[in-house]
Amino acid sequence: MTALTKRVTIYLEPTLHRALRLKSIETSRSLSNLVNEAVRTELAEDAEDLGIFDARKNEPTIKFEDFVKELKRNGKI
Repeated sequence: MTALTKRVTIYLEPTLHRALRLKSIETSRSLSNLVNEAVRTELAEDAEDLGIFDARKNEPTIKFEDFVKELKRNGKI
């Protein structure tokens, strides 16, 4: 571990803990490494989603009911 790591306590469901332990053994990686990677992946997906949302913030919006009416008018539903 590097000096920049923080120790935390997390509570996992027993089946998730077992799966994580088995993956740790099978991949020769620590539980911490696997959890850190999963958190990084999740945060990267969030950052990507936020970037897409930000890029589309100036697009016009349409009410759901207006959208459904447009679909019906165009014979889509």
